[in-house]
Amino acid sequence: MLLGFLAMLLLWKKNIPYWEVALAYALIGAGVGLAGPPTSNTLTRSVSVRRVGMASGTADLQRDLGGAIMQSVMGAFLTAGYAAAAGAAIVSSGENITTTVQNELTKSFSSAADAARQYPQYSKQITSDAQTAFLQGQHWAYLAGIIAVLIGAAVMYFFFPKRDEEQELLARYQDVTAGADAKPQSEERILTPAGQPQSG
Repeated sequence: MLLGFLAMLLLWKKNIPYWEVALAYALIGAGVGLAGPPTSNTLTRSVSVRRVGMASGTADLQRDLGGAIMQSVMGAFLTAGYAAAAGAAIVSSGENITTTVQNELTKSFSSAADAARQYPQYSKQITSDAQTAFLQGQHWAYLAGIIAVLIGAAVMYFFFPKRDEEQELLARYQDVTAGADAKPQSEERILTPAGQPQSG
């Protein structure tokens, strides 16, 4: 995944060929494919067969929640980067632009495109500056993704158990869950038709 974000940061410019886009997406997909199965396997192996569904649901929750958080973070960086670059382009243009139009130009690329249609005499400049600002915002988002991957890798390396320790922990979890699930029948409690608890 780190290579995918680096490819996006370094290769994705205006009018790039398709293979540069495909390369970044392929690296991201490969990273997710290599990281996802071991994570789910670790969770499901740490519980008994009766609780595999709970472990699988937890893995799905972690994946979906993490994806939603990272999408929000990267979207915020994209918006902030675009607004900063668009504002700088407005200042450097030297044009007398009203506050309302400035807000439209810095809000989003689609708002800038609408402004370009409203002012056809400046359409080419507005569109070009908006594209440049959007690419700048993308760079902020990719940097956020790179930092998140590096932080995750550091946490995994320094705080997660190594392979031998993980195998020992998995064996211990299996013993604990097996002992908890295999209750002697004599200790199970049932309900009589009258609803009163009775030892079996």
